[in-house]
Amino acid sequence: MNLSVSIDSHSGFCGGVIRAISKAEDFLSDGSRTLYSLGSIVHNEAELGRLEAKGLRTVDSFDGLSGADVLIRAHGEPPQTYRDAVQRGINLIDCTCPVVLQLQKHIRQAYDGGSRIVIFGKVGHAEVLGLVGQVDGDAVVVETPRMLEEALSDGRIDTSRDIDIFSQTTKSPSGYREVCRMLGEAMRGGRLTVHDTICSQVASRHSQLSEFAAAHDVVIFVAGRDSSNGKVLLDLCRKVNPRTHLAGTPDEVSPDFFRDGDSVGVCGATSTPKWLLEAVACRIKAM
Repeated sequence: MNLSVSIDSHSGFCGGVIRAISKAEDFLSDGSRTLYSLGSIVHNEAELGRLEAKGLRTVDSFDGLSGADVLIRAHGEPPQTYRDAVQRGINLIDCTCPVVLQLQKHIRQAYDGGSRIVIFGKVGHAEVLGLVGQVDGDAVVVETPRMLEEALSDGRIDTSRDIDIFSQTTKSPSGYREVCRMLGEAMRGGRLTVHDTICSQVASRHSQLSEFAAAHDVVIFVAGRDSSNGKVLLDLCRKVNPRTHLAGTPDEVSPDFFRDGDSVGVCGATSTPKWLLEAVACRIKAM
């Protein structure tokens, strides 16, 4: 089969993930220490396996970790996590993304100013849990326009009072614009302040990825099954190019995806390592 293969130069880890993984690798470099990650450091199974081989262990809580070294991933954590760590004598290696840290700060400031906080994000996502924790849970999370309508109708969002809306850093810019537009039209006396909190690196990826997907006959999108950013970008690719296929590993790439002479574009999420994109491209070339 004759195929031409190219890798999207803009795909791969975002800056926050690169920073967290670099810190983890530095800590584990001498091979004598165990580092625990509170939640998956990255939502990519292949990269997690590579880091686990170096000594990284993923945990869901601090239970049994008194005095241990624990990494806070780029998604960030609520204030209670830091208080718990102090009580247990845990050494934290804080890798919260600087963009997320700024977002947390701005949410606290808006809340202290008396505004109702609305967050456009995935319910239950690690970053969103950290954001809601900044105001002790007193925020409304909406994931879709339908959820916004429900929150307006049941009174959880009172448009007669001031409202500040923020977005999870990895959400779709177009989805955020639509929710902000709907909320703006629903305001009845209160002031709406819209905060531009989607990571600029993530926001620019949408237009770049659309062009990349349109320029190829077939798109192989490489991402972990649990990647929130991956789901958003995969849907974007599929809207532009129906011949888009998801692959978590090179073994998931099937010859049935292709026709002779196809141009194939390999791309991925902000949680997809470059080495995995290259491995998938090599697999396709071998066909």
